[in-house]
Amino acid sequence: MDWEKIGLKMGLEIHQQLDSKSKLFCPCPTELMDTEPDHIIERNLRPTQSELGKFDRAAFEEAMRKLHFHYENYNDGTCLVEADEEPPHPLNREALEIAVTVALLLNMRVVDEFHTMRKQVIDGSNTGGFQRTGLVATDGHLETPGGRVRIENLCLEEDAARRIMETEDGVVFRLDRLGIPLVEITTDPSIRDPNQLRDVAYQIGQILRSTRVKRGLGTIRQDLNISIRDGARVEVKGVQDLDLIPEIVEREVQRQLKLVEISRKLQERGAEVLDEIHDVSGVFRDTESRIISSAESVLAVKLRGFDGIIGTELQPGRRLGTEMADYAKKRGVSGIFHTDELPAYGIGEDEVNELRRELDALDDDAVVLVAHDRDKAEEALREVIRRAEIAIKGVPEETRKALSDGNTQYLRPLPTSSRMYLETDIPLFRIEPEFVERVRDNLPELPSEKKERIMREYGLSDDLASQLVRRNLVEDFESLCRFRVDRTVIASLLAYTLRELRREGHDVDSVDLEDALKLLEDGKVSKDALRDIIASMADEGTAAEEAAGRLNLLLLSQEEVESVIDEIIEANHDMISERGMGAMGPLMGQAMGRLRGRADGQMVNRILREKIQERL
Repeated sequence: MDWEKIGLKMGLEIHQQLDSKSKLFCPCPTELMDTEPDHIIERNLRPTQSELGKFDRAAFEEAMRKLHFHYENYNDGTCLVEADEEPPHPLNREALEIAVTVALLLNMRVVDEFHTMRKQVIDGSNTGGFQRTGLVATDGHLETPGGRVRIENLCLEEDAARRIMETEDGVVFRLDRLGIPLVEITTDPSIRDPNQLRDVAYQIGQILRSTRVKRGLGTIRQDLNISIRDGARVEVKGVQDLDLIPEIVEREVQRQLKLVEISRKLQERGAEVLDEIHDVSGVFRDTESRIISSAESVLAVKLRGFDGIIGTELQPGRRLGTEMADYAKKRGVSGIFHTDELPAYGIGEDEVNELRRELDALDDDAVVLVAHDRDKAEEALREVIRRAEIAIKGVPEETRKALSDGNTQYLRPLPTSSRMYLETDIPLFRIEPEFVERVRDNLPELPSEKKERIMREYGLSDDLASQLVRRNLVEDFESLCRFRVDRTVIASLLAYTLRELRREGHDVDSVDLEDALKLLEDGKVSKDALRDIIASMADEGTAAEEAAGRLNLLLLSQEEVESVIDEIIEANHDMISERGMGAMGPLMGQAMGRLRGRADGQMVNRILREKIQERL
């Protein structure tokens, strides 16, 4: 696809938890809890006006859902700050230092005052209805193969509460994650190629991993900002797989191009959305559709000029009707029916025809149904009407959720500037120049620098060095290099062998690698035996030498090796007579088959060669 022709613009937001001892505005620990909570707090949240008297549209839509929130908390792991029943404590200086470290590694300019702001969030993930955040640095950059990318801002903020499950009327959250410090890093929207976007995400991730950040599932989250010339800015949240970024971009572009095309068609047809909801329960009085027959009422809306449009595919497996359903589901219904897909789902052709007559629908008109209790069905159809009106205009600005197949799903409208206002409970914090310079003097090694150094100092290949850096294993590698063992063997063990064993189900994280490497250093086992020894240690919980002995992998003496080779020579006398040194290959295979893991390959090769030469 010609990205320049369609005016593709992309930006990136990365949220990374910091590995500080306490939360951002209270002394609670930053570890997640897995025990039963001690208390439950129940809340309802509502939007508030900004300093200019305006409501944020995203917050307003969340409030319309009228959800009820339950917050699990602990006597020891959480406190009144997370419950929003006590003012926040002073800013965590340790977290600020980590944030400044990241900023300097991204070539950013650190601000001289940290002002805490409130960012309105009423989806339940914050007990107070807002998230505390503050600007730390601006105007940075990264060099990529596709050119320089500008880093606009780095903010230090609280992480949200942890979503546990949904209930009939709301959501259950756990307060153990609420308040954990994280940095939000935002690039400018000048990235033009999806592969470059992936590269930027990877580079920022590597820089973060060189500092004190948390690791593991959920500790880092990537959000993409994507727009095209005739489309709109869309924020795709929750991208976990960096390799999926180009696919997500391509499918989002495809979706926006289709929506632009749909808008033109609808305008050409003179499409119109009538703000009138009809009760059509009588049409389905004798229906065979289980969904409709079990509903309290069936309501419908007519969309003039939409026939054949609602079924248009926007992304693989997702249509304009899917988008309308996503909006409707926010009002508590399970989905919608529309005439582009009927008859189906037990709804017969006669019922469809009667439905169209009931609403005076012409050939170019479409009808959308919702079967549910009356209030929810009406609210859901109001959302369908809203989405249909947007379809006539073009592409909406939205926040969307990344799906595992590369598609995206509607979450809520994009937030506006009305969501931010000043936190009055926390004074500003001066970031002194001396503090910044002290951090600058102690910056960690960048991933690219680390890779070049270990290649130079330890003679590693580009591939092995890259794997160690990518998997954050350099420190472990250098620690194990105190053993007098081939450095490539150690690097390969960490980068590849352990990962393969994990995939096979072996709990290698509990294995004492030093014990296994000591056997190799002492010449008691061969490097080829390490994999099986470590697997046995993981499965049986034994020491390395015991595992090697049980597997018969302790190295044989030279005399024992010669004895095995003598047996092979005697058994293959005719082959040696016929082929001479040409028998070396087949006999080497036999020898290693019997001696693999118990003898060094080079020694076996040398002894076998000498024995054959003696026979000749």
